[in-house]
Amino acid sequence: MKTVAIAGTFDTKGTEYLYVKELIESQGLGTFTIHTGVFEPVFKPDVTNKEVAEAANTDIEKLIAKKDRALATEVLSKGMEKLVPELYKHGKFDAIISFGGTGGTSLVTPAMRALPIGIPKVMVSTVASGNTEPYVGTSDIIMMPSVVDVAGLNSISTKIFTNAVFAIAGMLKFENTKVVEKKPLVAATMFGVTTPCITAAREYLEKRGYEVLVFHATGIGGRSMEALVDGGFIEGVLDLTTTEWADEIIGGVLNAGPNRLEAAGKNHIPQVVSVGALDMCNFGPYDSVPEKFAGRNFYKHNPTVTLMRTNKEENEAIGKKLVEKLNLAREKVALFIPLKGVSGIDVEGQPFYGPEENKVLFDTLRNGINRNVVELVEMDCDINEVAFAQAAAQKLIDMMQK
Repeated sequence: MKTVAIAGTFDTKGTEYLYVKELIESQGLGTFTIHTGVFEPVFKPDVTNKEVAEAANTDIEKLIAKKDRALATEVLSKGMEKLVPELYKHGKFDAIISFGGTGGTSLVTPAMRALPIGIPKVMVSTVASGNTEPYVGTSDIIMMPSVVDVAGLNSISTKIFTNAVFAIAGMLKFENTKVVEKKPLVAATMFGVTTPCITAAREYLEKRGYEVLVFHATGIGGRSMEALVDGGFIEGVLDLTTTEWADEIIGGVLNAGPNRLEAAGKNHIPQVVSVGALDMCNFGPYDSVPEKFAGRNFYKHNPTVTLMRTNKEENEAIGKKLVEKLNLAREKVALFIPLKGVSGIDVEGQPFYGPEENKVLFDTLRNGINRNVVELVEMDCDINEVAFAQAAAQKLIDMMQK
């Protein structure tokens, strides 16, 4: 029998969780309950809060005595993050569901993120319509708005709870029987202004028996790719669009954090890297651009996205950061430089055409990389030319086949 783990505060929301438990069981599914609250639960769980606290090397009685809600949330969350993956490995459940406000969401989502991709994870939350990145991260958690607070059974909450239960029940009951041919997985990074390049590279790789996963380099895209590489899913990385480093260094809205461009190198995964879209830093609507950038070269990509051309100083800083990350690689890495432009709007006649800015970037890379680790390939074309895309793809194939 397929089983759904129900994790939550069974002390303050025990009635609601009992309703959900009975509803799941009415669908012919088993339930496995995990109590994340501080006090005594309304019904007996399969995993007590004492066990959750112990997983975080804490005694629940001491936690109760402190009367510190924030501390309790932090400790129990850490316990859940450690305990839940172990319970899954031991076959205790096949999917997980939870309900809550900011506290309940913060308690359970770290544990959900620690589970493998593909395991059904549903979080019904009062903060599901806001910025969910702190809760979802790079995982496949489904965040569902609770509409009303998770406080009592009423005509709205019961409908939301029912929809959530039926959703996770459907994920478990219906299986995809279509057989998908197993192919080596390649991860590639793309932006709107490098789409022609990645499209040509993807088609080239697919014709030669590879499956290509394309990640939109919007911050979360880069982090998602790095997580999958770290998780052992990826056999080769075509990281041609490293634009997230421009946002990280300059202060744009699409940064991927300080660990971008590390996973492939440290995991001995073949990688081909380029400088795609490093001519730009991303902001929201034009009015949201920080005042300190007044007078810079801007391009309104669409009503909600404003691009700013990177200058010489910024390109030097970006180049140094790429050098630092590339030189960390434990296996050979190939760096491809398109001498005539790094994006669709950084070519002659386009608004971000900047040969002087690019020269600073390219020289910084040439002078900084460790040639024992990084193979440098320079091509007299722009990044979106088919020849560039196919050469980068073939280089990755050669590296993977070795």
